[in-house]
Order: sequence, then structure tokens, then C-alpha cells
Amino acid sequence: MSLDAPQLALTDVVDVLERRPVSASEVAFAGRVWDVRSDTIDLGDAGTVVREYVAHPGAVAVIALREDRGEPEVLLIRQYRHPVGAQDWELPAGLLDVPGEDPVEAARRELAEETDLQADTWEQLISITTSPGGLDEVITIFVATDLSDVAEGDRFEREHEEAGMPTGWVPLSVAVQAALAGQVRNAPMILGVLALSARRVEDVHG
Repeated sequence: MSLDAPQLALTDVVDVLERRPVSASEVAFAGRVWDVRSDTIDLGDAGTVVREYVAHPGAVAVIALREDRGEPEVLLIRQYRHPVGAQDWELPAGLLDVPGEDPVEAARRELAEETDLQADTWEQLISITTSPGGLDEVITIFVATDLSDVAEGDRFEREHEEAGMPTGWVPLSVAVQAALAGQVRNAPMILGVLALSARRVEDVHG
């Protein structure tokens, strides 16, 4: 690798989804929500390696977007995340832990459970691998619009870290500023609002 590396075009910048052959795989640790696997991988001319990683079911996150009050606003929630010892401002999100459930249906469920909101219009924004060197998690981020409240009798009873979560509507530009200023660290929230903001600029300037 050097300064002489070739210049890539847009059509070149595409992930290659091709899993290398695995000659052995075992669960090194079985957890309540996810496991740690140990795989022996054939890299061809580069030899054989053993890699351990978190086997994750995947997740969805939702940008609930409203534009009826002037500047576009997104809904954020603040939830305690023990591994990082912080109350993160983040997007409504959840695991793909219902077998066979379509990701957009999981997103509908999580939006309702965590914010008491429902949406008539759904659009996939981006999918991200959160830490591809250590876990196989893929998070798909959706934009939800045409929002309304879930009927009071149908609302989900939140518990544990979700009980009493603060929520708030934030102008999209403020969410972007908070991300760029380092005031928030939650990856799906940061990537989601930056991607949405970039897409809106692209749509305007075409």
C-alpha cells in the first residue's frame, strides 16, 4: 500500500459479501442474549487463523421524523448502557430476536414499545456493521414519518433500563451538531442523523 494505490470510483466502493471457509466453529461462551463463537478460518494463501467474535442476532433502529413544526426534528431517547457506563442519547432500537420477523416489522414494534408512537410511512436509510472485527451485528436504520400516538390502552409497559426513559424532540441540525461536537457517542444515532442530513442536502442540491 502506498500513495500509488489506485483511485476508486463509486462503483468500486461496494462491500464484498463473501464468507471465507470455516473448518471448525464452536461456542466459546453461551450468553443470555448472544454468544461468543470461535471459528477456524481458511484465508487461502494467507493461512489459517482462529477468530473469536460475538454472534449477534442483528438489530434495527428508527429515526422518527416530524416536519410539521418548522425545522425537521428527530425523536431521541436516553437509556442507561451498562457496558459503557453511560446514559446514551440514542434512537429507538431493538434486537431482531423474533424468528422470521421482517426488520421493518421489528422497527414498528420497537418504535411503539419505546416511544408510544406509530408511523404510516417507513423507509430504509442505511445498514451498518457496528464493529466488524469483533461481532457480526448488523443494524438497519429506518426513517419513520406520518407519526401518531399509540392508543393508551395498547401501550407497552416498559421495565428495567427502559423504565422512565427521558425522550425529546431534537432539531435534526442540533442532533448533527451534537454528534460532530462529541457530545454523544452512540453509533447508530450518530450515523443515522448524519446520513439523513447528508441525504437531505443531496436531495436539495441533486
